[in-house]
Amino acid sequence: MKRKLKLSSAALLASMLLLSACTSNSSTNNEAATAKNDSATKKAAPVKLSFWTFNELHQKFFESMAESWNKAHPEQPVQLEATTFPYDDNHNKLLVALQSGTGAPDMADIEISKIGNYLKGDVQLAALNDIVEPEKANLVMSRLDNYAKDGKYYGIDYHVGAQVIYYNKEILDKAGVNADEIKTWDDYEKAGKQVLEKTGKPMTTVETTDQWSLWPMVVQHGSDFLDKNGNVTLGDQANLESLTYLQKLVKEKVAVTAPGGFHHAEEYYGFMNKGGAASVWMPMWYMGRFTDYMPDLKGKIIIKPMPVFKQGEKRSSGMGGTGTVITKQSKNQDVAKKFLSYAKLSKEGNIQIWSQLGFDPIRSDVWNDPALKADNKFTAYFGKNLWDVLISVKDEIAPTNIKEKTPAVSDYIKTKTIFQALNDMKDPKQVLDDAVKNIK
Repeated sequence: MKRKLKLSSAALLASMLLLSACTSNSSTNNEAATAKNDSATKKAAPVKLSFWTFNELHQKFFESMAESWNKAHPEQPVQLEATTFPYDDNHNKLLVALQSGTGAPDMADIEISKIGNYLKGDVQLAALNDIVEPEKANLVMSRLDNYAKDGKYYGIDYHVGAQVIYYNKEILDKAGVNADEIKTWDDYEKAGKQVLEKTGKPMTTVETTDQWSLWPMVVQHGSDFLDKNGNVTLGDQANLESLTYLQKLVKEKVAVTAPGGFHHAEEYYGFMNKGGAASVWMPMWYMGRFTDYMPDLKGKIIIKPMPVFKQGEKRSSGMGGTGTVITKQSKNQDVAKKFLSYAKLSKEGNIQIWSQLGFDPIRSDVWNDPALKADNKFTAYFGKNLWDVLISVKDEIAPTNIKEKTPAVSDYIKTKTIFQALNDMKDPKQVLDDAVKNIK
């Protein structure tokens, strides 16, 4: 009996020790788990990033990329606070905030013709070399050079902006014109006369209050509005020949001035949607204007390389653009850079730039990616071979010279030069000479 009691006591003691050990281990594990969860919770606190833009589609893109980022990076989520302002308000408000040293967002969009205003003196934007340089081999670097100064990159564009020409094949077929046979601007003028004679429609439209009809021609012709040192070159031979050619097309009625003055006017969209002209040259980012504002042309528009003045010149140029910048006032520059790199430098981000915005990505290694031929509203409208055109001119995309004087030159071109030459029919040489004199 005593032996049994001793055994029972021993068993009870062992059980108590085991229970105590389990309780202790359980408590320790629970404490560790709680500490780990607290740490994870602390790490997962979202970082607020403010973003200003002038384009609602850009805002929606970044908001979608923030959602994607948070799924891929739960350890460092971001809370994007994006705002879309009118074009001038966005740029003026940002410039004032940077100059005053207070009130600037973490990130902002700056349109290419305005970037010169922000690169003067002591630049108040964060250099982005640490996220750009690792990707240089995959990028069309001329697009980042537009936002650079003294070897530092300050902005990342959404697109290459490759210049192309959009033909209404239905009109060309009626006129007996084959777009593939148009190689030079002389060919284009000849085809335009045939279109006018056979259909009564102009071959194209030219802007009188914006620069997208003149600028790409000048750049492809080997010049620009400014040279690489920032000097005004509007009066050179390439500018004169390009503006004279446009005026000639208008005089011959091969071209008409764009209803509304430019290719983004409501009147213009309505005119083209009804088959108003047989073609228009604009950058690839203009595809979205066709899909959104000219639905009746679906299946009728084909995209081709630009004509040239003479054989050997480049058949495209990089036009337009918007650079996303990070301000020095941002208290979260490191996170902002990582997020910006994910959104606009990564392969995933560049595919989304095409899928969501219809822009030609600055990463050329995605141009052959099957994702760019996946069904979306752009392939449904233009067909799946539209990327063949971009690939064919990959090495012929002439860069632009974006400098401190670009804003002043751009404003003068839009408000005076082109209107005087193409609407008032003033002498192109005199118009350009006046521009050089006034801008200097």
